[in-house]
Amino acid sequence: MSFFADKQTLNDLNIPGRHKNNSISRLFDEVITAGGRKLMDEMFQYPLTDYDAINKRSSIFKYFTGNNIQFPFTQAEFGIMENYLASGSNSNRLAVGIGVISKKVMQIAAQDTAYQLLNDDVCQTIALLNRFSAFAATLPVEESQYKQQIENVKTIFNNKDLIWLKQETGIANLTLLKIVKYDHLLRTRLHEQMNQLLELLFQLDVYIAVANVASRMGFCYATALPKHSNTLSVSRLFHPTVRNAIGNSLSMDESRNVIFLTGANMAGKSTLMKAFGISLYLAHMGFPVAADEMTFSVKDGLFSSINVSDNLEMGYSHFYAEVMRVKTVAEQVAADKDLIVIFDELFKGTNVKDAYDATLSITEAFSNNRNCFFIISTHIVEVGEALRERCQNFRFTYLPTVMEGSVPRYTYRLTEGITADRHGMMIIENEGILEIIRGTTSETK
Repeated sequence: MSFFADKQTLNDLNIPGRHKNNSISRLFDEVITAGGRKLMDEMFQYPLTDYDAINKRSSIFKYFTGNNIQFPFTQAEFGIMENYLASGSNSNRLAVGIGVISKKVMQIAAQDTAYQLLNDDVCQTIALLNRFSAFAATLPVEESQYKQQIENVKTIFNNKDLIWLKQETGIANLTLLKIVKYDHLLRTRLHEQMNQLLELLFQLDVYIAVANVASRMGFCYATALPKHSNTLSVSRLFHPTVRNAIGNSLSMDESRNVIFLTGANMAGKSTLMKAFGISLYLAHMGFPVAADEMTFSVKDGLFSSINVSDNLEMGYSHFYAEVMRVKTVAEQVAADKDLIVIFDELFKGTNVKDAYDATLSITEAFSNNRNCFFIISTHIVEVGEALRERCQNFRFTYLPTVMEGSVPRYTYRLTEGITADRHGMMIIENEGILEIIRGTTSETK
């Protein structure tokens, strides 16, 4: 079973879509091979819930991050080898020979290019295989999770049917007999071994791409713990696609499984919550996270309610869409799943009185599920004051606003407590909106 996040959550956190601006998938999209891109997509679609598997994968990424290793092929030259090896058949050597001879005859009789193209493909593949063999020999041999993959590569190249490979280094043209022999070996007799090499190369492509992003962006690798540990600790967490982002530290466990977040508009609440969700999703993939340090116990899934909108097709108002979203999460929590839940301003689609009552009752009810972690934000600070009197498992935090005259400045640094900051009207006044409506701006005078 893989770590679960539904479509709403993935879109809230802007995780899928390598072609989407600032998506998390796009951030890591530095792979070179088509097979590597497919493997990367699978990793994003199916995060892990086995802490040992997570740690094994992240240790491989860490190995490549620490050793500054570059992928040994360009996209164009790898594509030639990939296409050639992927077109293997079950033909015996005689059938291969007849096919090659036919191409040679057509070259002589009709200046057909098929024979020369086959020669070029075989020579290019030989050159790249030799390069990969030499590359594998240079990889640091140390106690790491990637050690077995290195051994697998060396085992394939030590196959007695590939002894000839190094003897053909730098060759540009082969005799007809050698083309028949090598083509049969590479695409038929050793077809399974070549597929194994391609898979190892796809993995290598992903490992190097992710490691390069981690190194360039200053990300760390999280340590996964068993589910029963029920803990989370992250230092200097920041949003991976926000320039010069401010880092914040968070911690949660069974005794403090709810973070209640307040703060004025533009103070950074939504960005912090998205950063939190993204870090948990990437951590369950074994990918690097935007933080200095992170330790977490594995969970079953992640749900968020950040950008819930009305649904005209279903006839849902904004408020009813919010209610249905909370119901969906409640059903998952009631199913005794260990979840991470992010609610950004619950019930903002209704009046303040209903929003207060609903936020208070729903938040308190959710918090009793100590196997789940919640981060909940609201502008209704009175809810926080009521919860502080009734619940002992909350951590109350806020993102402050510093007033410089009539201009608000935001520190984006998480602070303990509950804030009553409200500067909506001040921002409206600073923008001169009322003057525009009244027609009293300087431009109209």
